[in-house]
Amino acid sequence: MDMKFKKVSFHENEILFGRDSTPFITAVEFDGNNSVEIFFRKKDKVASKKEVFKPFILLEDTIHMEGWNGTYEAKRLNGDAYYKYLVFLETWSDLQLLLKHFKKKTGATPASLSAPFLFLNDPVHQYLVFSGQTLFKEMLYIDLVRLQLDIETYCAEGYEFSNPYRDEDRITLISLSDSSGWEYVISGKEYGEKEMLEVMVEQINLRDPDVIEGHNIFNFDLTYISARARRYKVPLAIGRNKQVLKSHQSRLNIAERTISYKKFEIYGRHIVDTYLLAQMYDVTARNLESYGLKNVARHFNLASPDRTYIDPDRLSWYFDNKPDELLKYGLDDVRETRAISEILGQSFYYQTQIFPYSFQNTIIRGNATKINSLFIREYISSGHSIPRTSQSREYSGGYTDMFLQGVINRVLYCDVQSLYPSIMLTFKYFPKVDELNIFHSLLGDLKDFRLKTKEMMSTAETKSEKMYFDALQSTFKILINSFYGYLGFAYGHFSDFEEANKVTAKGREIIKSMIEWLEDNDCKVIEIDTDGIYFVPPGRVKQEEDEEEIINELSSALPEGINLELAGRYKAMFSYKIKNYVLLDYDDKIIIKGSGLRSRGLELFQRRFMEEMFLHLLKGEGEKMDGLLDKYEKELTDHKWDKKMFIKKETLKESLATYSEKVSKKKRSAAAAYELALKSERSYQPGDQVSYYVIGDKSRVRVFDNCKLASQWDREEPDENVEYYKKKLKTLYDKFKPFFE
Repeated sequence: MDMKFKKVSFHENEILFGRDSTPFITAVEFDGNNSVEIFFRKKDKVASKKEVFKPFILLEDTIHMEGWNGTYEAKRLNGDAYYKYLVFLETWSDLQLLLKHFKKKTGATPASLSAPFLFLNDPVHQYLVFSGQTLFKEMLYIDLVRLQLDIETYCAEGYEFSNPYRDEDRITLISLSDSSGWEYVISGKEYGEKEMLEVMVEQINLRDPDVIEGHNIFNFDLTYISARARRYKVPLAIGRNKQVLKSHQSRLNIAERTISYKKFEIYGRHIVDTYLLAQMYDVTARNLESYGLKNVARHFNLASPDRTYIDPDRLSWYFDNKPDELLKYGLDDVRETRAISEILGQSFYYQTQIFPYSFQNTIIRGNATKINSLFIREYISSGHSIPRTSQSREYSGGYTDMFLQGVINRVLYCDVQSLYPSIMLTFKYFPKVDELNIFHSLLGDLKDFRLKTKEMMSTAETKSEKMYFDALQSTFKILINSFYGYLGFAYGHFSDFEEANKVTAKGREIIKSMIEWLEDNDCKVIEIDTDGIYFVPPGRVKQEEDEEEIINELSSALPEGINLELAGRYKAMFSYKIKNYVLLDYDDKIIIKGSGLRSRGLELFQRRFMEEMFLHLLKGEGEKMDGLLDKYEKELTDHKWDKKMFIKKETLKESLATYSEKVSKKKRSAAAAYELALKSERSYQPGDQVSYYVIGDKSRVRVFDNCKLASQWDREEPDENVEYYKKKLKTLYDKFKPFFE
């Protein structure tokens, strides 16, 4: 893809992209004292320069500086919002001492919402906020040098998992590739483990990547590599300027889950974990069966037809007996990692051109936090005081309802385009504390930019240009839809819960007016899903043009600025419960929505059974239901299935010590995943997954007493609990049988 960066008018929007247009910055690093090093890439050349960095803190009043003996410079900001002073210190260590002074004087820490000071705790973030610079300006995603890393490890006989602290559990293979197509394998058959690590360091520095990618690279690859490198005293100097790899424990929230992970940082480079990207993607998509590399690659049709697959339990055997197959497997891993990152990482790349964060941190920061940083940057740049966070309070949600249950044929779905952002712009629901009117300005500009980008995408002449504009419009869409969430963000300095309430109230009013119009025009409303409606059109609607026409008629009945689109047409729909339904498209593919029908708590055989059952249901083939149940029960009885059909994967949400204490105090029930983790040799952390299956011969068993790790299952002597799993099938059958009759 040979394409040059095209500067479009919206790149000149300083509120969005920052006031400093310096191009080609790939990384900014703090030197620990009073300067930052800025790295630039132009084609295959990387250069750097040092800039003086003066850390700052925002203060309610300089009275809090009394008793502080260090050097500082205070600037009074315009306006009368809470944080009226911008105070500059000489060094970052001075700032840390000042925080201790504030703690002694006010009792407040940086985490206190009532603190009379506002502290941004990342020096690179501070530098980018104050300078107005952002990374990757005038660069395309393909201009980055991205290196992929994957390791395979040995597991000593008699153990379930590799352990980096066990002598025998060495690294057996290190696979590397990069975005140019270069590939390199470091085999344990050719090198000792110490030499493998040294060659890896050498190759990474020779390739000089801007980004290092891996699937579960934080909690597995880099964690394992670090432990083995310590054993041999190999310095992991894989940063620019030969800086060594650093790490600290961290936490990340993805939807309702909190993931504990070891956050690694590489000087002058960014780390992208596609395992985390997959989970972020699935928050809205909710269509990944698991977050494992192979499954994600298959989901996006990235797996090569001749891809080498090896059961994780057999990796040690392949190293001993078929090392060439292991090499193929490792290279397939890095190829798939590269391809997944290209799909899921590009939007974050373009967000990094906007937000004052490193690429790595843009990925892990929440959308509302990132929006907040735009306000802070612009207010500081304009020399204006900043409000404190407002008192958090409840506000009403969107309107959801269900009017029809069962199977309904010939269904249309109409969607209000960006409902809440459109309401905010149309009815001027903006935060009252935003004296510079940034919220209104940014939201309006983003909406215009997205329309312009979609236009450019439709007229683009090359595939690479289309991909570029598609990634941009997708980025703008994410930002646009984040503005409503920001209104009700507890940690936002410009949030406004009263306005958030007005937005949802107006949304409910608009959706209800749409329902009324549809019913008055002989349509049957099936389900409301916050910003869209599933309905059956009247008999007079026969062709696709008629469908578009009825949407246009409904759209013209709505307030100006609120636009509808026909977002889906379906042969049939199974409406089960609110926000739980199944759709059959005109290619006979089904789409399952809702946690009640697509729970990850279900084993694969249950999900497959439901998919086949729903297909029969939506095609009007209720008579095939009994035969389907018989088929699945026979396959179970005859042990026809591989373990992947019935193993259950669970994510540990708390530490094993906390779990054990709660069970002993009867504050929670015993659970299979935790019990197996306690018995295993592995050091499990919150966020780790445990795969297991149920054993025994009765349909009713205490699962935590009758389970084994998935790795213990033996195809030659299968011991899964057939009666237990048959009962699960029968329960599903009985649950949905009434809809077939």
